[in-house]
Amino acid sequence: MLCIGALPFVNNANACVRDTVGFTYGAQARVQAAYLWRGLYAGGANIQGSVNVGYGGLYADMWWNIGVTDMTFQQFQPEVDFSLGFARWGLDIYALYIHNFNCGFFDFANYADKGNRLELNVRYTISKKIPLTLAWGTRVAASDCYLNAVGEIVRAYSSYAEISYTQALRDGWSVFGAIGVTPWKGCYNPNGAALQNIEVRIRKDWDLGNRCGLMVQGQLAVSPMAMVHVINPNITFGVYLK
Repeated sequence: MLCIGALPFVNNANACVRDTVGFTYGAQARVQAAYLWRGLYAGGANIQGSVNVGYGGLYADMWWNIGVTDMTFQQFQPEVDFSLGFARWGLDIYALYIHNFNCGFFDFANYADKGNRLELNVRYTISKKIPLTLAWGTRVAASDCYLNAVGEIVRAYSSYAEISYTQALRDGWSVFGAIGVTPWKGCYNPNGAALQNIEVRIRKDWDLGNRCGLMVQGQLAVSPMAMVHVINPNITFGVYLK
């Protein structure tokens, strides 16, 4: 079995229920008009890719992004993410390390919206027949704090929760919908609980032989609480192993 796009919240086009206990592997590469992360605008045009291997439910993923910060093409924004986890019976529990190259590896003394971050995540997909997915991610390392009413520093444990559904259609078409929220005050919203994003993706896949596929995807994300980029469109072209 091979799973594509193993990082759940970052750029996973279709949730994959890992139910094989043997060796798994996957890879993909894609070109996108924008970098959208949990429905939010995170950068302009980019090239992204990922590889993953696993055995017996244990797996490791590496995902990378090379793109511009906005559509002026003045500044580039490289990023690499690593995840380690265990996935069986539709349940996926993993640690996600995000590195943005503006500081040293494993240096978490940086601004909350830059540098390195470490998250603990859990995701559950009901079944392949009912691909409804519930997901939760909490930041556990980074400069992720705020001042309370008396001036004390409080760790935010910024968190994001998402419910999503993927509906497979005929002739390689599929539709993905998601709603994401933040449950309390943190880096996603400084004022407390909020609706973060409503997202819809329409995807078309073509077979390129027995072990490879081609995809094109249109995406629209609405982020009601964002100060800028409230409406975020995107289009993706990609190739992957299968």
